[in-house]
Formats: sequence, structure tokens, C-alpha cells
Amino acid sequence: GHGGAIYGFATDLRALPDERLGAVAVTTMDGANAVVGRITSYALRLMVAVKAGEPLPGPEMTEPVPAAVARGVAGRYGLGDRQIDVVARQDVLYAFAPGGRVRLRARGDTLVVDDRLDYGARFIPLDNALVTRRDTLRRAPTPKPTPAPERWRGLVGEYGWDHNVLYIFEDAGKLHALIEWFFIDPLEEVERDVFAFPDARGLYPGERLVFRRGPDGRATAVEAAGIVFQRRPEAGATFTITPVRPIEALRTEALAATPPLETGERLAPDLVELRGLDSTIRYDIRYATTNNFMQTLFYPEPHAFLQRPAAEAVVRAHRALRRQGYGLLIHDAYRPWYVTKMFWDATPADQKIFVANPANGSRHNRGAAVDLTLFERATGRPVEMTGGYDEFSERSYPEYLGGTALQRWHRELLRSAMATAGFDVYEFEWWHFDYRDWRRYPILNLTFDRLTGDAR
Repeated sequence: GHGGAIYGFATDLRALPDERLGAVAVTTMDGANAVVGRITSYALRLMVAVKAGEPLPGPEMTEPVPAAVARGVAGRYGLGDRQIDVVARQDVLYAFAPGGRVRLRARGDTLVVDDRLDYGARFIPLDNALVTRRDTLRRAPTPKPTPAPERWRGLVGEYGWDHNVLYIFEDAGKLHALIEWFFIDPLEEVERDVFAFPDARGLYPGERLVFRRGPDGRATAVEAAGIVFQRRPEAGATFTITPVRPIEALRTEALAATPPLETGERLAPDLVELRGLDSTIRYDIRYATTNNFMQTLFYPEPHAFLQRPAAEAVVRAHRALRRQGYGLLIHDAYRPWYVTKMFWDATPADQKIFVANPANGSRHNRGAAVDLTLFERATGRPVEMTGGYDEFSERSYPEYLGGTALQRWHRELLRSAMATAGFDVYEFEWWHFDYRDWRRYPILNLTFDRLTGDAR
């Protein structure tokens, strides 16, 4: 047999010449060879059984890992230089190991790698350990990463084309390359701005990466294995878009429009100001300034209102983070429906995954969603994350692999604190968290002028 992959496709061909049987499988997703390989293998087993007049064998299947098991097994495990991070994501369990990330599913009491990139490796979870066929990996601490060396910061980023993005990121004290979408290689620093792929693994053993810096010290391109990848466009201090229509026209239309009607019972609104519950929570309400993605003033004053249970949960997360020296910095909370309509109508079609459809209403409109980040209590400064607030790019995804280890650690710390308090992160925005009872609240279109007189 033989497998292959090219941008957009993966294939597998397997044959049993003595049986005069063969199978071919093709999928329109590059790198999914583990999937097409399972299909061709199973097809051959079925054909052999039919030819022999035997009962058809069933496919080997796995199941989702129960949530309680996933939470219990999550953590870091190691043996010598080998290290695996197991991460629970609501109903999905992932393993991060050298080379990439794979999904884990259950087969009885065993965890099985079952992913488009790989299949078959097994782990038996025991108390504070994962047992493989040969080794026992013990649970290990996950200390806060040290900042990446300053000389590397201008190299971290994305390079190349939409169909072939090269990601350079820092982890565990080394720069790494994510190349061809799914091959992750640690890089060895040969000299300043020159790195090498590993000698004995991956697609480019021993090949070099040479970075070219601009006058500001940031790399403008990297030559990898003889191919020059130009740095991809990045957001500045604040990501901005060009609205598809004039702002004031959109505002007039939105204020005159009517929110969607909803059926079913809803809880009575009880919006409260976050700072009224804890004055140490910090604000940077971007929509009360022009420092936002549309460079437009939307709120007359910087307020952050939430339904009382959601607000109390944010306060719990804020206070829990004190033990690690952090607090919560709020960017947005309750948002009148007419503002959501303005966002939607102003945003180009290819970027609408980052804004809510007013026909459905936003969780912000219900007072049950909050946009926030961390600040250092000792300095008052916001922490650095993998992407900026309201940035319309993959850097905003909660699972984005790029950036530095410290940035991702901060992002995970924020996510963990908010999850413990009863919030779920939005799949496209690391800063956006939905209170788990958001469905019980109605869509609201109350202006801030109205709320400042009503809120307690």
C-alpha cells in the first residue's frame, strides 16, 4: 500500500495481490491519512471475509471521553525528556505532544488516539499516570513559562500564503515551526536568525530557516528549506476594518430597527454594574472610545453591565485570580441590540464569523456574555495574549497554537478561571465568554442612558 497527501487532498491505496483485492480512499482534506488508511484497511477486511464466506467484521470504533474522566485525566505527564499535555475541552480531550495535537477518544477504559492525523496509540489512565504499551508517564507540574528571549520576539509570527502558512512560535524554551499545517518541529538555533529543523524527523531533516529582519527588528520573511515565506499581514495595536457602509447611516437604521421576537419564558432582567460588585475590577471599554475595530464611539460612557448571576460569577473569577497575581480587565459586557446590528451591517461578509447576527441576537444583548483579559495586579498592565482584542484572524481562536508559551499560558489561565466560574469561551475569540445560563435571558435593547439610572 501507499498513502499520499497534497494541499486539499489525502489518499490511501492498499492491496492484497494474492487475493486480487484492492481498495482506494480519497478525502478532500490534506493530512487526513489516518482516516483514509482506516477506510481502506477495513474495506479489505470486509472483502476478505466475503470471499471466505465468513461473517463481516465490525469496524473498530471509539466513543467520546466522559466529561468527568476528561477532567480527571487532564494535565501534564512526563518520563525523562518525553512530555505530553492532556487538555479537556468541554466534550473533547486532546493530547499535545512533540509533533502536534491529536484527539483522544475512549475504547472501554482506554484512551485511544483517534484523529484525522493519527490513529491507534493507546493510553491507560491510572492515578496520576498514563500507561502506554512500553512506558508509564507520571503527572508533572505545569509551571508558569519564562518569557521568550527578546531576540526571538521579532521572529514569532505567520509567514507564507493562504494555502501554505508557516507558523513560527515559541514553546518550552525553543522556537518551533508548524509547517504544512500539521508538522510541528522544534528548531535548533545555529546563530542569530538562523535555525535548523531536527536532523532525524519531520519533512525537512537538517534543513535551515533563515530570517530576514526589517529596520524595526521584526522579521519580514523567512527562507525555509530554500523557499522564501513572506510575513503575513498583522493587526496593529488595534485591529480595524473598513465598514461596508457609512457609520452614521448604519446607526440611524439600527436605532429605528426592532429586535427579533422570542417565544418561551425568560428570566426577568437584573443588570448590574461589575464595578458596583467589586471596585478592583478594571475597565477598558473599547466601545466607549474610538479605540475599537470600527474606530467609532458606540457607548456614551464606559460601563460594564451583566445579569446579576453572571456578574457575581465574574467577580468570583476575578478574586480567584488574585492568588496568582492577576485580575480581570473588562472590554465589553452587556451590549444593546442596535449596536450588534451596526456591527453586523458594517462587517464584510468574509469576516462575519467575528460578529453576531442580529437576527438571532447576541449573548451580549442578553447581558450574559463578557469580553475580557487579564491584568497584572502588581503593575496594572494588561498581559500579552496570542492576538489582540477584536482581531479578526486565527490568532483570536482559543486553540491557536502560535505566539509564545507565556501568551498561551495566560490565555489558558483566563479560560480556566472563567470556566470554573461558569462561563464557556467562544470558539473564535479567546476573550469572549458566555455565561452558561445565557439562553434563559431575553434580548435587550436598553441604552446605557437608561441603564445608568436603573442599575444598582
